[in-house]
Amino acid sequence: MTHDDTTRDDGDSDDESTDGAPTESDDPAAARTPGGGTAPEPQPIEPSAPAEFGLVQAWWGDGKGKTTAAMGMGFRAAGHGYRVHMLQFMKGGADSVEGVRGEYNAIAAMPGFSYENAGHYGWHGLLDGSADDEHEAKASAAFERAETLVAGAANADLTDALPLDGDPDDGVHMLILDEVLYAADRGLVDPEEIVALAASKPEGLELVLTGSHAEPAYLEGVADLITNVRKEAHPFDAGHRARRGTEY
Repeated sequence: MTHDDTTRDDGDSDDESTDGAPTESDDPAAARTPGGGTAPEPQPIEPSAPAEFGLVQAWWGDGKGKTTAAMGMGFRAAGHGYRVHMLQFMKGGADSVEGVRGEYNAIAAMPGFSYENAGHYGWHGLLDGSADDEHEAKASAAFERAETLVAGAANADLTDALPLDGDPDDGVHMLILDEVLYAADRGLVDPEEIVALAASKPEGLELVLTGSHAEPAYLEGVADLITNVRKEAHPFDAGHRARRGTEY
């Protein structure tokens, strides 16, 4: 449970009332916000079904935050009791990233949210010692896995709640294909196959596609939401490597 850490004048730092009602802040500025400084009580996460899912989203661009945005939506959906699964392309690890990333621990602790990583170590085309043909094989296998997951969703009743600990092959409400657009940009996945996958998805499945610094023009008229995450500045340009807690 999250507690408001605002300190009272009497030194008591726990603002939660004893009857379980929402807590109010003693900060006058917080009291002027739309919520009046009140923190809503979290509700138990129970299996539920979304009423308005079914769109295709695409997040691309040279800025940081595409995967972060997709996972943020995943956590938001899972918080409502919807079944979410993330399949990662390309991200098989690098010497600057630990094997267990922060998001993996968080997803494991979140009911209804699951993931799998189908990437090959290193990055395609970066001469980092990894074999490009292995990247292609991994990406091809990952796309076949994506097709299986979409087919599983098509066989499920997405208007109904799904078990939070259920096998993603048996259906999910939101499917995140992380870096699939990057795989297409690198020529490891055929863009037309992504278009076909989007066309084959069941009506109630929210399909989220991320990756690529190049505009996925093939998704025009296919994706309902296309967001360009544009870089204005990036710490990598100054020589910073991936940081624990921000990049992984």
